[in-house]
Amino acid sequence: MTTSNPTPYAATTDLTAPPAPAKRGGLTIAVLGATGMVGSRVVAEARARGHRVLALARKPTSDDPYVTAVAVDAGDPGALRAALAGSDARPAADTVVVALRTEPVDQEFLVGATRAVLAIAGPLGAPVLVVGGAGALRSPADPELLVADNPAYVPPAIRAVAAAGIAQLHACRADARGPWAYLCPPAQLNPGERTGRYRRGTDTLLTDADGASWISAEDLSVAVLDELENPGPEHLFTVAARPAEPSAG
Repeated sequence: MTTSNPTPYAATTDLTAPPAPAKRGGLTIAVLGATGMVGSRVVAEARARGHRVLALARKPTSDDPYVTAVAVDAGDPGALRAALAGSDARPAADTVVVALRTEPVDQEFLVGATRAVLAIAGPLGAPVLVVGGAGALRSPADPELLVADNPAYVPPAIRAVAAAGIAQLHACRADARGPWAYLCPPAQLNPGERTGRYRRGTDTLLTDADGASWISAEDLSVAVLDELENPGPEHLFTVAARPAEPSAG
């Protein structure tokens, strides 16, 4: 999360997180969309590393004393400000993860909520990490073609979803008042296993040797926490699964 421009076509990096992360502590992480597929796993990964969490959603629940459930409408800037700024009952956010999804897609809502978070977090000095979509990435075989416009990855039925993600990225670039980053998942993102391994790239979709582009939501959450704890140099970055090393012998 820096204020510099992302480096295009940078080489990918293989990264591995420890299977049982040591508790690092020190951060209060607000997760907007804390009950969703990605958000709930970010909450779990943050707690596994010893961080406090503000779980922001319409109807959040938690029996973990270090996870504060905050009922908030992401479309209400006043409610977001109150949730992120803290109070006598809860701390202010040190950093914010935006992991919002709507069904059906609502671009106006997603962009509005993202802009509101950026406006609130900047004066608080809280970096913002938006978990967006793959549509903003370049196609691996044609760098001039965005994934959003590539039917090999984005069929017509989900073009509106890809467009909403790109609009979120544009909002970050136009409205950020402090450090921010936008994480593009690969083409396929589903619940699965936490391996702690992933590849990191910049503005081009990552694929494996068979052309597949995927990661589990659990390993995406590992990448989210790695970025929060040790921010990379790019505003825009992506991750994908890294296969296990072949066993010796």
